[in-house]
Amino acid sequence: MSAAGSRAQMREREKERMGRTQRSHNASNVASAAAASSSAGGSRNAAAAAVPLSSPSPSSSSSVPSASPPPRVSDDDIDPDSDVDAEDAAANKREYINRVVQMWKDKAKKPQRTGGPLRFKTTFRNTILDVFRERGWKESESEVEWDIFWTNKEWIRLIYDKIHLEQHQRVNHFRNFYELTRKDLLIKNLKRAKRLLSKNKGHTDEDGSGGSVHGAATHASHYDFFPDTYSLPAEYSLFVEAFKKAPGSSWIMKPIGSSQGKGIFLFEKLHQISEWKSGYQYRANVATSGGGGGGSGANSNTQQADEEKAEKYIVQRYLSDPLLIGGKKFDLRIYCLVTNFNPLTCYMYREGFARFSSTRFTMVKGDLDNAYVHLTNVAIQKKGDDYDAESGGKWDVRSLKLYLMDRFGRERVNNLFVAIQLICIRSLLSVQKVIINDKNSFELYGYDILIDASLKPWLIEVNASPSLTANTPKDYQLKLALLHDTMNVVDMERRLTGNEEQIGGFDLIYRGGFVKFNSNCTFTATLGFHNNRTKQLKKMWKNIRRKKQQEQTTTTGGTTAGGTNATTATGSGASAGGSQSSSDKS
Repeated sequence: MSAAGSRAQMREREKERMGRTQRSHNASNVASAAAASSSAGGSRNAAAAAVPLSSPSPSSSSSVPSASPPPRVSDDDIDPDSDVDAEDAAANKREYINRVVQMWKDKAKKPQRTGGPLRFKTTFRNTILDVFRERGWKESESEVEWDIFWTNKEWIRLIYDKIHLEQHQRVNHFRNFYELTRKDLLIKNLKRAKRLLSKNKGHTDEDGSGGSVHGAATHASHYDFFPDTYSLPAEYSLFVEAFKKAPGSSWIMKPIGSSQGKGIFLFEKLHQISEWKSGYQYRANVATSGGGGGGSGANSNTQQADEEKAEKYIVQRYLSDPLLIGGKKFDLRIYCLVTNFNPLTCYMYREGFARFSSTRFTMVKGDLDNAYVHLTNVAIQKKGDDYDAESGGKWDVRSLKLYLMDRFGRERVNNLFVAIQLICIRSLLSVQKVIINDKNSFELYGYDILIDASLKPWLIEVNASPSLTANTPKDYQLKLALLHDTMNVVDMERRLTGNEEQIGGFDLIYRGGFVKFNSNCTFTATLGFHNNRTKQLKKMWKNIRRKKQQEQTTTTGGTTAGGTNATTATGSGASAGGSQSSSDKS
């Protein structure tokens, strides 16, 4: 597809999305208030992602009652402000939760649905919606009648623990996903894993199935892929001690639950964070975390209220020597799909992209507060005067890999990409025992990796809801293919055998142990490989159909088997053909 054609396609789909009828007025008001209440109860920056972009029209209606939040048009254009009174919002949130839970109780009394087209539900109006429609699935407006629900994190927090999904239903988050994706909890879990390894003098984090590159035991020293990090205000004293031991170093402050670069700033002197330290959020945290078991009930309530309003940060040693290309800083966005935490089952997508800053990198003191120099988030860079709208400030990971091989050699670059793959696996292993494993859940994580000048990769953060809104035609095609392949792995149609090691652009990298690589291969990390997804999917579906036909022939035999085979081949072929048609488009 040409670039012009892709842009035209994107414009048409955007018009269609914007013109869709929104949810019913009353139900949407309840959900909007629920999201606003969450914003009032926590970090303003962190809660912004859960606030709906638009309010429903009084004239809008729906033939099916729904208590879900109104659809969001974009991941990036979210208003963090809310004019809903806190008490009213809290009451509306309780009403919303009770209403939805009652819907699920009523559903449990009815017989389970059998047959019919797959039904999806989503609060997003971007590439996700396009993929579900291309697959021929039917959109559901109901809160309970769906097969797959691609929802935001707010619904998981409010509803998931209070309902019981049917066996066939799937949702795109694990219950306590935040153990991996909230910045302070990620660091806590990584530090704990490192500490346990140090006690145990190292252990093998695979079952012996790993290849020569991955078969070595994991030691505490291998968990050195995250910068020196402290949670504030709880670890402020520890941070000050570390700060004094490294004079002249730069540090970066980040709100624990924010995204898109919000609330981040750099500093070199302790007095530069005095304004934050003397602010209400810091003092509230100190008040609630301070000692003293006595006190009146009123004081306890005041402390609890302060704790709810407090905003926590992490502070990290800033990586001041990043690898530069064209004098500009960049980081990588790569995708990992987890379908199970017990045993850990993880797929890595072959494609991803590097996000570049629009201004040449410098550590000059006067530029420490220049976000266009130090932050690569597209939400920030697109506001700069030097932003390249045509490329979106992105470069695909395969092109980057080829460039690095030409610059540093194959062996060093292969080792770099193996290390990136190990970062993803080891971070997942660090939370494996604390994540609540649920057969109804899967999760597509967006990993942000920075490469320093010595070709050492560093984990910056993990995103539970990586942006799937495209900003260029090429970005749109990448995310369309990514989501199609995510659905192929999740396998709502139940066509897979369970033994596949590649499904479209996804490669299985861990299933209870490292996946063994061919020792004759020059490269042992699939990230940046040629994405042969269209050819691979056609071959895979063909082999699966052939195998099922052979099994049915063996089981039934004779003429009956022939009739069954014809029916099965037609059904599977139509289903797989639909998926392949979608894959070819992307």
